[in-house]
Amino acid sequence: MSASFSDQLVAVLPRLRRFARGLTGSAVEADDLVQAACERALSRTHQFQPGTRFDSWMFRIVQTVWIDLLRARGTRKVESEDVAINIGSDESVRRVEARLALREVQAVVATLPTEQRVALLLVTVEGLSYKEAAEIAGVPVGTIMSRLARARGAVAAKLETAKLETGSAFRGSTEDAETE
Repeated sequence: MSASFSDQLVAVLPRLRRFARGLTGSAVEADDLVQAACERALSRTHQFQPGTRFDSWMFRIVQTVWIDLLRARGTRKVESEDVAINIGSDESVRRVEARLALREVQAVVATLPTEQRVALLLVTVEGLSYKEAAEIAGVPVGTIMSRLARARGAVAAKLETAKLETGSAFRGSTEDAETE
């Protein structure tokens, strides 16, 4: 294993962990997923083609390991972990509301089918182009675009439904505009 390979692996770890967290909905499961992907990459360094994008190769490995884990479980549903909210802290009200909104979006994203979640995370969170995301997912660019559109539509619809049912999704954003 070359020093360049290990340097690239260390450099991409934060992005892999963020991607894995989006897939699993759990920090613990994300860490396990990244560890399994790193083990696989290290055991297959000979398969990496110099001159190609290392991060794309690693995202593909994370996705493949995730799919393998889902198949091994025999289920496509993964519950996101419950994270306690520290209401009694010194954080401002806006910060608490932002955290609540983020958790609400994370919960909705966790309900998306895996293929849509992968497309959404690669393009919107990781900032990859449609072409790069398509290469990682192993599908045509049009498929990524379609999955991304369906994912965005589903997230928007679920957040709107939650807002209507509980008044919770992004509370101040539309109500403030209506009162001004």
